[in-house]
Amino acid sequence: MQKIETHTTLSNQSRHTLTAILVIGGAEDKVHGREILHTFFTRSGGLDAKIAIIPSASREPLLIGDRYLRIFEEMGAEYIKVLDVRDRDQGNDCHFLDYVEECTGVFMTGGDQLRLCGLLAETPLMNRIIQRVQAKEITLAGTSAGAAVMGYQMIAGGSSGESPNRTLVDMAMGLGIIPEVLVDQHFYNRNRLARLLSAISGHPHLLGVGIDEDTCAMFDSDGNIQVMGKGTVTIVDAREITHTNHLQVHGNEPLSIHNLRLHVLCHGDRYDLQHHKPSF
Repeated sequence: MQKIETHTTLSNQSRHTLTAILVIGGAEDKVHGREILHTFFTRSGGLDAKIAIIPSASREPLLIGDRYLRIFEEMGAEYIKVLDVRDRDQGNDCHFLDYVEECTGVFMTGGDQLRLCGLLAETPLMNRIIQRVQAKEITLAGTSAGAAVMGYQMIAGGSSGESPNRTLVDMAMGLGIIPEVLVDQHFYNRNRLARLLSAISGHPHLLGVGIDEDTCAMFDSDGNIQVMGKGTVTIVDAREITHTNHLQVHGNEPLSIHNLRLHVLCHGDRYDLQHHKPSF
């Protein structure tokens, strides 16, 4: 059964937990080792965790919300609440807002990133979550669609299996939780490198982050990305490009991008966001 809701102040263990933002490529292990989900649980306070699950990206929010609720119950979280937001008015729900004030972790599920942003962008609920995340007061995780929304710019859809071109990717506004990144998920599993390159060609000031399934790019509070899981995280750094024909080409005409830096990181690797250097 779901644990009884409490409104006590956070314990010392929760207060001193090192918070993080976990950006998950989707299809994370929910059955066996659950490394990524357990890391979110630990970074949210472990046995003292008060977790909010946001399944709004899904068209079956009760089903997917309940699935994650049971996982975090089994891990022993103190309390878990599903914030089942299905219209924008609920983004001002006082009960949801009260819980966000005392929770220690927020988990955004997969589904449709446009649906998630349409329901929650610029609502009091999401604005408060973002404030607490950026103040390093709580841990946030997003998987699949929940990962795609992390930047101000968001990949909303597109295709794969072609050379980079402007029609390969559909862009939209994300939630701006990590403003400087542009995330793509299910990355090598769905052959999305060309899609990310197409997106970055129009936004070279952003850091492209492509995340495979059952893989996490964990943005730590020390300014590093830490990679965990069975796949890879691809970093596309376009800060020093010398040429792109992005503004000259149309439709599916091929893009050229000169002097890109590309890093492929696996479990245990790190990436220094300040100095733009990988390490292990």
